[in-house]
Amino acid sequence: MFEQLGSRLKGALDRLGGRGRLTEANISEALREVRMSLLEADVALPVAKQFVEDVRQRAVGQEVLKSLNPGQMVIKVVHEELTRLMGEANEGLNLAARPPAVILLAGLQGAGKTTTAAKLARHLKQREKKSVLLVSVDVYRPAAIEQLRKLATEVDAAFFPSDNSQKPVDIATDALDFARKKAIDVVIVDSAGRLHVDAGMMDEIQRVHAAVKPVETLFVADSMTGQDAVRSSAVFNEALPLTGVILTKTDGDARGGAALTIRAQTGKPIKFLGTGEKIDGLEAFHPERLASRILGMGDVLSLIEETQHKVDRAEAEKLARKLKKGKGFDLDDLREQLQQVSKMGGMAAMMDKMPGMSRVPESVKAQINDSENVRMIAIINSMTPQERRRPAIIKAKRKQRIAAGSGTRVQDVNKLLKQFTQMQKMMKKMKGGGMARMMRGMGKIPGMPF
Repeated sequence: MFEQLGSRLKGALDRLGGRGRLTEANISEALREVRMSLLEADVALPVAKQFVEDVRQRAVGQEVLKSLNPGQMVIKVVHEELTRLMGEANEGLNLAARPPAVILLAGLQGAGKTTTAAKLARHLKQREKKSVLLVSVDVYRPAAIEQLRKLATEVDAAFFPSDNSQKPVDIATDALDFARKKAIDVVIVDSAGRLHVDAGMMDEIQRVHAAVKPVETLFVADSMTGQDAVRSSAVFNEALPLTGVILTKTDGDARGGAALTIRAQTGKPIKFLGTGEKIDGLEAFHPERLASRILGMGDVLSLIEETQHKVDRAEAEKLARKLKKGKGFDLDDLREQLQQVSKMGGMAAMMDKMPGMSRVPESVKAQINDSENVRMIAIINSMTPQERRRPAIIKAKRKQRIAAGSGTRVQDVNKLLKQFTQMQKMMKKMKGGGMARMMRGMGKIPGMPF
């Protein structure tokens, strides 16, 4: 998200940073480009105009123009105003209620409510240590109920069954009674969506809301629809006391206009960002961190948090001990490292959060292909345990078998083995505390996804 906007903003601000002295004229010139960048990112015109004016008022002040590095001060001002525009700080879920706390999800059809319900259940179970019950009141799409049932099993959450012969209010109240009896902490209600807002839809969800009295009423919006998402959130906000927004499909949204506009136009905070189809693709929305990513400053805190929750620490420590003792790095170890990278969302997602990555040439970024990660894992999976421990025994016939079993070519198997050999040499430097030397060498291995 924000690739186009970030590139344009950094270009305009970098030109200011290259000047030894700033004037109101060259600040105005840069801000015209900032305004165009915001509009091209599908930010609403009133929001873009107000943002530029707020930056201008601060940028032409004495604090900036008289500073030792005025260009850097302007970047600081833009960062702070972006943060303020998106909501200052993360606003988490308010679950301070007598259990079960109810979370009601609302939104249009196709926004990703059902998948988001499961992602949210997983988040609450893993991060908040809550027991969760999922229930669907979408009696118009039996497939939605079945989808939620399957997802509940996947995230190990309880599921309350329903069918299209029942009334949504009855389903919701019965689920609430069930949760009370079972002492479940949180009930997530997945409501019906429509292709467009209509009176019947609003009346139904208002009745469900009145029946279950949710502590959180979250509007689920497809970020790729841009200003349409903002407009529909405003309509829902008039009908329901929304407490926040979850933006979905942000990994496919290169513009990001909804994220920059929705808070300003509805007054409701964005609480989570949804990425991809994977069930772990949900992250808390931190305005300051996202502003840093937009301006190419990285997001180290989010990267650290993801590492803590998604990387298997026991496996990492096991590998470190093995290498320290001088025991060989084998293909089982390589597969484990590749899988850890995948858990983090792939190398492209990790790079997005690393400081300074905005200055990496696009030609280099284009070489980062996470599908290569999947291919390498498939090749290793096609090997026998003996081959993974002793790659030297893999000769022509074995390579043909491995390629056929993994749906790849012999050339791909050769490429993996060559990369592994180079990496193995680097790993040997771990013995005796050569971590720094090893990390420097890792960058010299062509094609490796980390």
